[in-house]
Amino acid sequence: MKPLSLHSMSSSFYLISLSLITFLAFLYAAGFTSILKKSFLNSKLLEYSAQVQEESISNIPKQEKDVGMPFAVGRTEEGCDVFDGRWVYDEVSRPHYGEHECRYISAQARCQAYGRPDKAYQRWRWQPHGCSLPSFNATFMLEKLRGKRMMFVGDSLARGQFTSMACLLRRASSKFAKSHKHFRSHGILRARKHNATIEFYWAPFLVESNCDNATVHKITDRIVNVHPESINKHAPNWKGVDVLIFNTYMWWIRDTNIKTLSVKWGLEYVKEMKKEDAYRLVLKRMVRWVEENIDPEKTRVFFTSLSPTHYRSIEWGGKPDGTCYNQTTPITDPTYWGSSASKSMMRVVEQVLGESKIPIIVLNITKLSAFRKDAHASIYKQQMHELMPEQLANPNSYADCTHWCLPGLQDTWNVMLYTKLFYP
Repeated sequence: MKPLSLHSMSSSFYLISLSLITFLAFLYAAGFTSILKKSFLNSKLLEYSAQVQEESISNIPKQEKDVGMPFAVGRTEEGCDVFDGRWVYDEVSRPHYGEHECRYISAQARCQAYGRPDKAYQRWRWQPHGCSLPSFNATFMLEKLRGKRMMFVGDSLARGQFTSMACLLRRASSKFAKSHKHFRSHGILRARKHNATIEFYWAPFLVESNCDNATVHKITDRIVNVHPESINKHAPNWKGVDVLIFNTYMWWIRDTNIKTLSVKWGLEYVKEMKKEDAYRLVLKRMVRWVEENIDPEKTRVFFTSLSPTHYRSIEWGGKPDGTCYNQTTPITDPTYWGSSASKSMMRVVEQVLGESKIPIIVLNITKLSAFRKDAHASIYKQQMHELMPEQLANPNSYADCTHWCLPGLQDTWNVMLYTKLFYP
């Protein structure tokens, strides 16, 4: 065999070297491409993360310091009047809870338990014109109320709103601890996990009266103390509350005049006053107390407006002797205004509360409630259930067209409270 020449050896070495360099170059290129790819992906990931973070921040509602009110996280859409609208039948999102799910509902409002045959009254949702209400988020509300107190002050209608709120929030709190103070005048439900309380304080006239006993108050001859210091009978129990909701109206409307207790030359005496004049004095006592005791940087104050009754079905085109009994649908006439909702008393509310130096937000539930002739307890409550059949020969004469079934209308009152508390 002929030995390889120097030239052949050189060519072979050259080919081997070239192949090795090509292979190394390929490996380097592949690695460099991988590095570039990795860097590119990392940069895109960082860019995406930054974008997501920016979007997340932009989606977080404005904080309290931006909105300028405690508890507020945003604003209601400009030009939106949440109290002006119509009732829409909604089988999907209503009711908020079942009657059997909330043990806090009293016998006065537990209509299904006492024989009401229909459930349609539970499924109506208030729809403002041109805008929408925020969905009631019980978890969010309880978190915002952590370490706080919410109190409803007033009569049995205020107690109904308090009960509704307890039922709405119960879904986010497995259990409330219940307690009473001052001979049941002051009811307290505590969400222990959040150290938050939902409270009710019985004061049907807000100031001192002879109807202040929370369990024995069916007094024919009602007397209201309108002395400047008369609110101090109850007001010490309201101090330290973070969300305060006042209500007083139902106990005022029975007569044209009301008896008041006044003081002159150190002597107390009883005199009759026009109910509007006495109402004005009482609301002024409330406003003065709010101005002297409430820090608007920490506490929000609300006033639930007049709750209408439905004892005269002739007013909405019904029978002359009819009431809310057997009514199963709302009034649809947008101009309807019943005689039970006194416009003169509403003007007093507007005037007096409008002069307050501390913001007092009126929850104007009067009009939306006026449409709901179908939502009252009627004869489906404990007191009526205990009557003999012969006594119920004329149900219209026994129907309760003042109080409301739960779940039902008063849940909407609290949706309004939720809206104005967090989105003023």
